[in-house]
Amino acid sequence: MAIMDSTQSIMQGARKLAALSLVAASLLVQPVHAERLKDLVSIAGVRQNQLIGYGLVVGLDGSGDQTTQTPFTVQSVVSMLQQLGVNLPQGTSLQLKNVAAVMVTASLPPFAQPGQTLDITVSSMGNAKSLRGGTLLMTPLKGADGQVYGMAQGNVLVGGVGVAAGGAGGSSLTVNHLSVGKISGGATVERAVASSLGEGNFIKLELNTADFATASRVVEVINDKYGPGIAYALDSRVIRVQSPSSSDQRVSFIGTLQDMQVNPAEQPAKVIMNARTGSVVMNRAVTLETCAISHGNLSISVTADPQISQPNPLSGGRTVVAPNQQVGIKADGGKVMMVKGGASLAEVVKALNAIGATPQDLLAILQAMKAAGSLRAELEII
Repeated sequence: MAIMDSTQSIMQGARKLAALSLVAASLLVQPVHAERLKDLVSIAGVRQNQLIGYGLVVGLDGSGDQTTQTPFTVQSVVSMLQQLGVNLPQGTSLQLKNVAAVMVTASLPPFAQPGQTLDITVSSMGNAKSLRGGTLLMTPLKGADGQVYGMAQGNVLVGGVGVAAGGAGGSSLTVNHLSVGKISGGATVERAVASSLGEGNFIKLELNTADFATASRVVEVINDKYGPGIAYALDSRVIRVQSPSSSDQRVSFIGTLQDMQVNPAEQPAKVIMNARTGSVVMNRAVTLETCAISHGNLSISVTADPQISQPNPLSGGRTVVAPNQQVGIKADGGKVMMVKGGASLAEVVKALNAIGATPQDLLAILQAMKAAGSLRAELEII
């Protein structure tokens, strides 16, 4: 009996140890970050289209185009008056201060139908000082194919103010940008864009970022829910999914698809550098091989100290100003920082900050590390 009791106690201890191991393992497992499918993909054929038009804004308080420098504004006004039945005498010189030539832009959303209103942006293309208080005259909005898809008209709303002081000084104060305004619901859709979404019994999902692993996971999630063969990947970006033939069922089917949760694949290590601003952005997958980084600053200063040379009295000479330029070079003490292999992003940033690297210095340092094979990331300069 003692042997059996000992055996049972050992088995119970083993079970407890196994249970504790499972609990510990579950605590060590990192939570899986799932995203909605609508945040990862777009549907082929569901897209917006850009519209553009040329028009006139009238009713400005003397802040319009200076017509001597923008002759197209006068030509547009004359053409508009002729279409309205007003013929100006030959040689008439127009001095228009309350008119501005503008470009009107808008985005035509998918499935937009005639009669729907759109928000538009009105931008001055001449030398108008402000569009505040102006009214946009009827302007046709065209697509890339040259067809008219909307008509725009309305009062321009400009968020800002400009104040000019009188007198010879010409002082002025401007708050915000006054040459661009918006009109909410200022355009009306006149033509619908044909959509290919309802053609056939399938739809195509396009990943926002091409990735074979993510595409495979999307296919797996869809097939687990609707059955094998419903979805299959055409490549690393496009996934073809069978859908109901009825338009109402297809809309419901797409809505259900977009709410599905998918675990996207880990993004590749990447470093984005902006050479104009010195900005450097790295994701958490960036690591380093073992390397040594040397950093030192070399500053060059050029100064000009003018020297005035005056002639002796009654010598007949004249005063001469001669520039005395001096060039100085200062080299700060360099530093060498050792970075161990497999360093994480936090360690990389900490090491670069420790040697006093500025954003502009980071550009050169990261490029050199990439050339040396020490940077485990794709380097992209924008």
